[in-house]
Amino acid sequence: METGARNLITDVAGLRVGQAQDDHVKTGVSVLLGDAPFTAGVHVMGGAPGTRETDLLAPDKTVEQVDALVLSGGSAFGLDAASGVADGLRAQGRGFAVGGQVVPIVPGAILFDLVNGGDKDWAENPYKALGRAALAAAGEEFALGTAGAGTGATTAQLKGGLGSASVVLPSGHVVGALVAVNALGSAIVGDGPEFWAAPWETGEEFGGCGVAQAWPDPHLPVTKLSAHANTTIGIVATDATLTQAQCTRMATAAHDGYARALVPSHTPMDGDLIFAAATGAKPLTNPVAETLMLGHAAAICMARAIARGVHAASEAPGDPFPTWASRFG
Repeated sequence: METGARNLITDVAGLRVGQAQDDHVKTGVSVLLGDAPFTAGVHVMGGAPGTRETDLLAPDKTVEQVDALVLSGGSAFGLDAASGVADGLRAQGRGFAVGGQVVPIVPGAILFDLVNGGDKDWAENPYKALGRAALAAAGEEFALGTAGAGTGATTAQLKGGLGSASVVLPSGHVVGALVAVNALGSAIVGDGPEFWAAPWETGEEFGGCGVAQAWPDPHLPVTKLSAHANTTIGIVATDATLTQAQCTRMATAAHDGYARALVPSHTPMDGDLIFAAATGAKPLTNPVAETLMLGHAAAICMARAIARGVHAASEAPGDPFPTWASRFG
């Protein structure tokens, strides 16, 4: 199967991504915005998540659609990024209408990037402003690697980053993934350069190194020395018409992508989380078969996006880890 035209989550028509970052602090924010509200779900598998407004995404809750989804660095401080996005959306008149007021629905998740070599001695929390700036920058094209929520991300051996990928299914539905890779585990096999996600690579989207020929003992994974500087957070999206329950199932299936691309994943020290978004532009004609394929495609796209994010990372002063490019060229 082929990727979308951009090989980005924005190949799902009606979705845009905005990003803002502070290279001095080594952190940033990524926002997924819809031209209209979209149905969303979420699934958390890590042991140390940090979230906002995820309870309302449960299938039994009243509000089924959201205006935006936010991925941010900054640990708990980064939750304020969603407030900046909500302020910007309210200024645009967007949100859930209730009691004569408009309330933007903006779930978000954060990763821990507070010990990555950046200057965190800020006088005022920077994330609200970064969130609003990311919203203002939303478009169909956006940078990968050291950008947005992936600006300060790291993995066990290499600098992490912001990744994305897409695929067009035989049914005509498009599936895409967006992820900020900040894992306790490793994206490469042993000492590399091959990625764990290599079996799912499309073309040479993350270097074309192929599948590793030598394999370390899988019971002894490579992990970060710092057990608290972790969490991979992502979004999978489709143009299919899905219920909130079906979005939740798609998010659950997409976690297979984490396990295929990061070893280990879903640890007690990672807050691994995936949102799912569905614009509803293309109804399902065979719900059982097509929802299965959507979840499977979401997992593959997520694995590819993880490797792309690490592969695209760029060097910056004070980095605690090398980039894939600087180590392997």
